[in-house]
Amino acid sequence: MPDVLYAAAEPTRRRLLQLLASGPRTVSDLASHFPVTRSAISQHLGVLAEAGLVVNRKEGRRRIYSVDPSGMASLRSETDRFWSSELDQLVADAAALASTIRSNDS
Repeated sequence: MPDVLYAAAEPTRRRLLQLLASGPRTVSDLASHFPVTRSAISQHLGVLAEAGLVVNRKEGRRRIYSVDPSGMASLRSETDRFWSSELDQLVADAAALASTIRSNDS
């Protein structure tokens, strides 16, 4: 399965996820929000689908896309894990800097 962080990192794909967060949409509706072709949007949706972030169903000739809750939970888990360690390091760095400043002021 492709990396969910990689799939969601690209700006167009992030915007697609934001649009889909409000509910299912057709490819044509999604494409109307971008200055690229419907085909390009379909390719982006394919990447998101491979990563498990979106699912689609066919209604006649239309494809309706929606976010996949389990895929979004996986994305959130990945970002939480990343930010937890990064924020822990930031707090440690800030504490060390504050200690150094206090020592220099004495």
